[in-house]
Amino acid sequence: MDLKAHKNLATLKQKEHKKFLDALKRKPPKNLDYTVLETHEEVFENIDCLKCANCCKTTGPLFTEKDIERIAKHFRMSPAVFEQKYLRTDEDQDKVLRQLPCPFLGEDNFCSIYDVRPKACREFPHTDRKKIYQINNLTIKNTLICPAAFDFVEKLQQNLDKK
Repeated sequence: MDLKAHKNLATLKQKEHKKFLDALKRKPPKNLDYTVLETHEEVFENIDCLKCANCCKTTGPLFTEKDIERIAKHFRMSPAVFEQKYLRTDEDQDKVLRQLPCPFLGEDNFCSIYDVRPKACREFPHTDRKKIYQINNLTIKNTLICPAAFDFVEKLQQNLDKK
């Protein structure tokens, strides 16, 4: 997958995608949540995240206290030691990774903590969410990072045009 070409295309389509998503917010179509879920499933039938892992290479998730406790327990260390070793507090006072790419990402794009990964990782790219229009800015941002998020917005437009 050519991630540079993807980002260029996603950048070119940002205004169009924003306009489309803003229209959903102003007047959500009937059965939008159903169409969103259907579109999400359709996109992920054709996407293999292990071939990309751009999210893990370029962006870091927020770590909740529950995430920290769960992952620290997995490593048999205290939450404080886990935080000291892997996390920092950002300008919004959120706990985020000290470094990118994610230290838990293997050469093969597999996550070494997949079963206990942070909630933000489990939910990324947030394309199966109800009331998708509530996260328009995040969705637009994710189209630049994630080919699946980009395909989702494109396909959602198509699916809603059919209805």
